[in-house]
Amino acid sequence: MADTSLVDRHEPLWKRLPVVVQLRRSTGWQRAMLVTGVVICALYLVVAIAAPLIAPYGFGQLQGADGQGFPRTAPPSPEHIWGTTVGGFDVFSRTVFGARTAVLVVIVAVVVSISVGVVLGMVSGYIGGWLDRVLVVVADAIYAFPSLLLAIVVSIVISGGNSSYTGGIVAAAISITVVYVPQYFRVVRAEAVRLKNEAFVESARVIGTNPWRIMTRHVLRNSTRSLPLILTLNASDAILTLAGLGFLGFGIGPTAGAEWGYDLSRALSDVASGVWWTGVFPGVAIVVLVLGVTFIGESLNDISDPRLRARRRLKQLVSTKQRGTGTEGAAA
Repeated sequence: MADTSLVDRHEPLWKRLPVVVQLRRSTGWQRAMLVTGVVICALYLVVAIAAPLIAPYGFGQLQGADGQGFPRTAPPSPEHIWGTTVGGFDVFSRTVFGARTAVLVVIVAVVVSISVGVVLGMVSGYIGGWLDRVLVVVADAIYAFPSLLLAIVVSIVISGGNSSYTGGIVAAAISITVVYVPQYFRVVRAEAVRLKNEAFVESARVIGTNPWRIMTRHVLRNSTRSLPLILTLNASDAILTLAGLGFLGFGIGPTAGAEWGYDLSRALSDVASGVWWTGVFPGVAIVVLVLGVTFIGESLNDISDPRLRARRRLKQLVSTKQRGTGTEGAAA
């Protein structure tokens, strides 16, 4: 039997990239979900980066180049393709700039959460003792806090509930970080406890390898396989938590930045008047982004399922056997 590890090392670099590897392993609905999720998230990322080029107006702009103010609650038109809000803001421009806010919060929250959680979990699981017991108790206590409630408290502490653009992003990111660090901590700690008694770790310890090198080179590399799924779930929660902050009035102000949750809260009073466009487009933007991230998470979960891998290997064996049978028949 061929050594698959050697085959993998000799494959082109682009075939070993994270997303490409998952795409090659996926089949059927899992592949469709993964592709759909990646396309949606990539589209939002492009919109977030190129927001000033895509949006016809600024997120807080109230008048055109001719100096005339925008009409209030104007329906969709060639000048304002998604209409305007009761405050006179262009809905399309605010929705586009809102993508930048959402992407920034997700990136900051997820990067900080996974960095802190992985390091604490690795140290706690490998070292053990009183440090492990203290960290486990603290993690369990923090995990009991509702994320939105903690986000509100952090927002008030940081900016008095009147967040600037940076303050709103920091408040949401910190609150999400504090709440979701225990998830990464638990997963990595459990794997570290299991791996520290494995033969390869014992061998490294016997030859005098530095403990930090053992944790980073051997334990960490083998204890983070299930983190991508948790990461995608937390990214979805980060988007919803940010929207909840804005909806309750503890997020980013309209003149400091664009935020979908705030726009939804302002649109509540418009529904009774038949003004639907001020709330539909920000709401759809939230739903589609969360759906895209969820698709990625669900597909990654299915791809890591051993039963799916077994079906894929069986399919490859059947395909190989059929090709071999066809070749023998043609030769005969």
